[in-house]
Amino acid sequence: MSEESSWIAWAIVAPLLGAVASLLAGRRGAIVAATATIATLVCVAFVVRRAGGATMRHVVGGWGAPLGIDLRADGLAVLLLATFGAVAPLVGLYASGHYASGRRRRGFFSLSLLAWAGFNALVLSGDVFNLYVTLELLTLVAVALTGVEGGGVRRVLEAGLGYLFVSLLGSLLYLLGVALLYGGAGTLDARLLATRLVPGPLAWTALAVMTAGLCLKAGLFPMHAWIPPAYVSASAPVSALLSALLGKAPWVVLLRLWLEAFANLTRPAGSLVVAVLGACAVAWGSALALRQRRLKRVLAYSSLAHVGYLFLLFPPASTRAYAGVVYVAVSHAFASAAMFAAAGVVERSIGRDDLDALQGLAHRRPLTFVALGLAGTSLIGLPPSGGFVAKYFIARAALENGEWWWAIVVLAGGLLAAGYVIPILRSAFMPLSSGAHLRPVARRTELASLALAVAAIALGVAPASPLSLLDVGPAP
Repeated sequence: MSEESSWIAWAIVAPLLGAVASLLAGRRGAIVAATATIATLVCVAFVVRRAGGATMRHVVGGWGAPLGIDLRADGLAVLLLATFGAVAPLVGLYASGHYASGRRRRGFFSLSLLAWAGFNALVLSGDVFNLYVTLELLTLVAVALTGVEGGGVRRVLEAGLGYLFVSLLGSLLYLLGVALLYGGAGTLDARLLATRLVPGPLAWTALAVMTAGLCLKAGLFPMHAWIPPAYVSASAPVSALLSALLGKAPWVVLLRLWLEAFANLTRPAGSLVVAVLGACAVAWGSALALRQRRLKRVLAYSSLAHVGYLFLLFPPASTRAYAGVVYVAVSHAFASAAMFAAAGVVERSIGRDDLDALQGLAHRRPLTFVALGLAGTSLIGLPPSGGFVAKYFIARAALENGEWWWAIVVLAGGLLAAGYVIPILRSAFMPLSSGAHLRPVARRTELASLALAVAAIALGVAPASPLSLLDVGPAP
């Protein structure tokens, strides 16, 4: 263990300490949170820079696997660390102008730093029990975040409790699988499990219950009904974090399990079932988004559809498909955060977020309109956006594997996305209603939304640099 590897641990410790300190700092909480954000960015940048072409490993407390805890910065971890490190500060900047109450700002900053620490710990963990612990931390933080200036106390409570109870059910299934794994293999390290697990009823039962639990927590079709109320009732900065980053945590864990711990046990039939559910999620989420008349509801169901793309990896499990689905997660993180942030600006400006209220937005809030347009381009998957690169990779991998029907799913998903993004932009171009008045909003909220949207496009203009991070360590 080198001194350089300790930066991996600091990428977790820095935001964790910042979360506690900002909560205790009172009125200076925002300054403390900003300091912790900068410190975390330095740690993440060092890990990304030092990763090079080899996986960095840090042994916590000097005890490695199978007795202790290993933290590993491989390609997936490094890219997701960089993604959260880019999205979270911009969402924080947006939140600083969104919340009028200093108390709510401090609450959001503290919880978002705690979420950052949990997410970093999750992507760096190589132990299936540590993955469970970090996933539960993120669940509790997500539930707490939904209560930060949500839309109506009763609605927030219902959405938050629904989020909590469904997540706990998924966690119980996952924990049952963990117990089965430890009983059968005597270790919980993902890479050691790959060498020790023997195909049989115990291993396949563990795989099935853990996959079911994680699909439930991810909101994969048909286990998705609890997701939209949480996204819609939460405040805009919280919705941005949930959709962009926290909602993808169960998928990250599933990726670790299928491609590492269960790499020698997965079967085509199981992969096909997961991919079919993903395709159904793309179609059903998009169809529901087409029926919505409120901007945040459109975006909530769009997020369900994009969860579906993440599960199209498994049948054409190749390096290109792997890069494609990971890039979907990254590009959607920026695009969805930008869209939810822009929706928050619209709601603050007009007092509501139904599509008819967008009339005149292109002329009265041009920065917000541009953000919606750029982010919408990525959601559809049009060039030169990151969404286009991601979906192109998935479609090409499917065609190379002789499974053209998955390419049709990707194409159809893009057309359906156009069906709900274009009406948003069309409404914004309509003449402003007579007597309509726009309330002032903090300029930094518009700039943060625009920066996120520009980043979603930049991922398509220059994809080589972020994709090169996936070369760190082994690939499927």
